[in-house]
Amino acid sequence: MTSNRRTFIKNTSLLLGYTLLPYTNLYAISGQKQIGVCLVGLGNYSTQILAPALQLTKHCKLTGIVTGSPWKIPKWQKRYGIPDTNVYNYDTMHQIANNPNIDVIYIVVPTGLHAKYAINAANAGKHVWCEKPMAKTEAECRAIIDACEKNKVKLTIGYRMQHEPNTRTIIGWANSKPYGKIKTVRAEIGYHVRNPARTWRLNAELGGGAMYDLGVYALNAARYTTGEEPISVTAQQITTRPKIFTETDETTHFMLEFPSGAIAHGKTSLGKSLHELYVDCENGWYTLAPFSMYTGVEGKTSDGTLLNTYIESQQALQMDDDARSIINNTAVLVPGEEGIKDIKIVEAIYKAAKSGETISLI
Repeated sequence: MTSNRRTFIKNTSLLLGYTLLPYTNLYAISGQKQIGVCLVGLGNYSTQILAPALQLTKHCKLTGIVTGSPWKIPKWQKRYGIPDTNVYNYDTMHQIANNPNIDVIYIVVPTGLHAKYAINAANAGKHVWCEKPMAKTEAECRAIIDACEKNKVKLTIGYRMQHEPNTRTIIGWANSKPYGKIKTVRAEIGYHVRNPARTWRLNAELGGGAMYDLGVYALNAARYTTGEEPISVTAQQITTRPKIFTETDETTHFMLEFPSGAIAHGKTSLGKSLHELYVDCENGWYTLAPFSMYTGVEGKTSDGTLLNTYIESQQALQMDDDARSIINNTAVLVPGEEGIKDIKIVEAIYKAAKSGETISLI
């Protein structure tokens, strides 16, 4: 590698660590009131990941919960000091409109319920953070966006990887192209579901299946790695455990064609462990492996550059970034329009897999 390129990569990586994370701690407002966050849905992600991550944030505070499981309430109140006045169920969450201690409602229910409760949150006049994928259909995504615009509240989608620093470096390279034109992208993510009967991810109505649950990570990666929107898609779905996966896909392969001629090969599975993003360019390559786990995201390039910036919590960084957009009244990093683009393609992937045809996206 030439010294100029090595210097460019080094400087780019350092710069991205400060500038492509647009709401870094450099711009934190001293003495600013913390943003009160209410979690809707107290499943594993809220319990094991988000609530602990909120304790690591600088600009957020867990101030409320919405749950349909009354037995969970005492434990959450004891652990996080949540008063009775900030505890709601799904039928009473509209009353959050009258609670000044809650600024954001974070939707963490199954995908098929995102639209219902995200719209309820917007109608309560609170900012909406919605987990990925945004919703089941493009129409549902648009309804969420419309509700947030109508109520003049911010909407952001929980694509934590777009906040993660090594991923931010690769996002920047979509424009700077230090290894030349991108030729192919391979994005694969999966894990083996050993007790599938216990998860809503087998329920098609609730938005289960490999593509919705995990595949959006691979799809989103293909888009942010190339910096382009695909023009066509082909897909294939395979099930090796048909007695278990009766409603949803166990494994989905998809191929995206981009305007530049770049091709992305995506694979997602609930039956096999997969975790790599690989980008082949005219003058080299780069990779993240693993590319979307909660910790340990790291990678390297064909000339030995390491992508190994460490952060304590992706979710804490994500929520602090989103809180700063509220505090500073600036644009969110991952808006609803980003979520709807993925879901439009997800719907096309299912259509392509069913028909066996190439589906145009333009």
